[in-house]
Amino acid sequence: MSEAREVNGSPKKAPMREVLAEAAFQLYLERGFERTTVDDIVARAGVGRRSFFRYFPSKEDAVFPDHESCVADMTAFLDAASDERDAVDVVCDGARIVLRMYAANPEFSVQRYRLTREVPGLRTYELSVVRRYERTLAGYLRRRWASEPDGALRAEVVAASVVAAHNNGLRSWLRSGGEGDAEVAVDDALALVRQVWGGAAQRPAAGGPDEEVVVMVAPKGAPMWRVIQQVESALRDD
Repeated sequence: MSEAREVNGSPKKAPMREVLAEAAFQLYLERGFERTTVDDIVARAGVGRRSFFRYFPSKEDAVFPDHESCVADMTAFLDAASDERDAVDVVCDGARIVLRMYAANPEFSVQRYRLTREVPGLRTYELSVVRRYERTLAGYLRRRWASEPDGALRAEVVAASVVAAHNNGLRSWLRSGGEGDAEVAVDDALALVRQVWGGAAQRPAAGGPDEEVVVMVAPKGAPMWRVIQQVESALRDD
């Protein structure tokens, strides 16, 4: 999971958080998640129980040590995004931060994916992590679309679409064992979100304050060709 770097000719110790996470994950693979205790993890890492709980509230958290920083990176990216950019493009790029985190360590990501498929508790925990990303994206979109009548609803729908598309592409790559380019599968999925929601999703509905509206009254039973003729005439006169 991590590699010690050399500083002035001697190896630099990995941060304790990484040491604990690596020890935990090795034990989960060797013994199984349920049969591994916190005492086993700290014994493998060579530290006390208090050290473990200083970094991780539970065994489940040690399986996902990188998500906390990834949520922070996504939040910082969205906060810094220009309001001139298409909001859907921004959240799609924000989702790719998660992709890059997985792609940075393919072997670990694939092993974790397989482990979460085997342990229902980890699957439930993973879903809660995914929901945090979704809430982060939706929060950004709500701010961007705050002046729109359906902005809050659209923000939730688009954020859910982005997460679903991202996860579809990511899991396809993980199921393949991490073969090929992870970005290709995810970008293909996100392209569909951009196609459906991008650009037009931010345009105000017709009949805004700068648009004129034509109201026409036609006799009941008037032939359709007559109605159309009157509409065309009114528009030409305008």
